[in-house]
Amino acid sequence: MEDFSPSALGTKEHWDAVYRRELKTFQDFGDEGEIWFGEGSMTRVVRWMTSQNVPPTTSIVDIGTGNGMLLVELAKSGYSNLTGIDYCSDAIELARNICEKEGLSHSINLQVADFLDSFSPPEQYDIGLDKGTFDAVSLDPSVSEVKRRQYIQSLCRTLKPNGRFIITSCNWTKDELLQQFGNEFEVTDELPTPTFSFGGHSGHSVTALVFRRRS
Repeated sequence: MEDFSPSALGTKEHWDAVYRRELKTFQDFGDEGEIWFGEGSMTRVVRWMTSQNVPPTTSIVDIGTGNGMLLVELAKSGYSNLTGIDYCSDAIELARNICEKEGLSHSINLQVADFLDSFSPPEQYDIGLDKGTFDAVSLDPSVSEVKRRQYIQSLCRTLKPNGRFIITSCNWTKDELLQQFGNEFEVTDELPTPTFSFGGHSGHSVTALVFRRRS
């Protein structure tokens, strides 16, 4: 398994600029901004949680929440113990504005925090969500391998033993994610994602897995 080429997508400066722009667009026009991996990526997470009869008070943290739209969808589905973190202050400001607009501020706690460094939850969570954040970490131009290890260490501090981790990735295949997380986590489900066909072969452009933290 090879590292990816360094990219601006792995830098805080890039995401600060993205969310500074998206916050202004929301303030000017009411546009919530881009939903990473599309609305289907949110639907499949909500559908899995519904199918598993996850209680509405289950503690859930969205790692790299961005505009917070995944948490908004969960809140609309009845979940009330939701936390979103992001290291971009404008992303959290945007998410707060959207939650206020949707009347969901009481269900969603948002905070500026770097998951690899400054995030220190008072209690561990039942479920962690990641929709593209591990991908971004993997593209960091500076020591991405070290940062991937930091990510997994932080994830273990954040989730309860037997807690679930739902990750959506466009950079990593199922086998590669297993190689990354397999020492501390085991796969319990693979969520359906769109397929593509090329040259007589078919595959997935996005991988979505549910891991369970080993006790």
